[in-house]
Amino acid sequence: MKDNAPGIFVGEKLGTWEEGSPRFDIALDPIDGTTNLSKGLPNSISVIAAAQVPEGSANVMRHLPSYYCQKIAYGPAVVEALRGAGQRNFLDMPFTEVLHFVAGALGKHVNDLVVMMLDRPRHADLIRQTRETGSALRLIGDGDITAAVAPSLPGSGVDLYVGMGGSPEAVLAAAALKCLGGDMEVRMWLHEESHRKEVAAKVSREDLDRIFRVDELLVGESALFCATGISDSALLPGIKLIGRRAETHSILLRTRSRTVRHIHAIHNLDHKIIPLRSKS
Repeated sequence: MKDNAPGIFVGEKLGTWEEGSPRFDIALDPIDGTTNLSKGLPNSISVIAAAQVPEGSANVMRHLPSYYCQKIAYGPAVVEALRGAGQRNFLDMPFTEVLHFVAGALGKHVNDLVVMMLDRPRHADLIRQTRETGSALRLIGDGDITAAVAPSLPGSGVDLYVGMGGSPEAVLAAAALKCLGGDMEVRMWLHEESHRKEVAAKVSREDLDRIFRVDELLVGESALFCATGISDSALLPGIKLIGRRAETHSILLRTRSRTVRHIHAIHNLDHKIIPLRSKS
């Protein structure tokens, strides 16, 4: 854990666990983009992913024990181009070469490419290379699930997500990308020797420096991904309060059918079952 926030922890069991009950792996983040929300900024969502665990299997979602991962996420057209190029690993390529490859896959000039990443000092070199190449840069303060999913959503205006972000968020993003036909390369970022030793005690030597793709982070075709916008993002509009009414926008994705459902809901706050703080 990066902090001591309360939550559902790895390996925790919920539900009845009665004989014959279907089993699911779940991952959730009640607020991805906490800092953004606290500052009244965009790019905050509430998100959950679930996938059914087949009988005889331990899990279908992979737990990455590092705090952070190197990530690069892209949409279906880039997936197809990589397949034709022999499944090269972006994380092992010079970043400027990656930018030119992605631009070619999308039929764009590299100057028209839009790259999103977290605004962090650790990304200084990626930011420099992006600017030197001429690609457009979109820096965000927090919320890299939305950022990783955006390149796979038509009309998002984002072509590539790259940078070091939270490991649990990688698994949540993988569920959405699996539904949308996009992909992501992920490698545990072990930037401190003490943390490297801690993680090395939990995983095989091969996995320590391994590049994981979506199909390895989430096995099978049963995944569901659901997110609700809290503040506006490339994925979803945020919550709008109008008097005693709230409007929310959610997206529900299903891997097996690649169905994308958009849910626009209107909530009458005077008739909510959960007590509101404003009434207490």
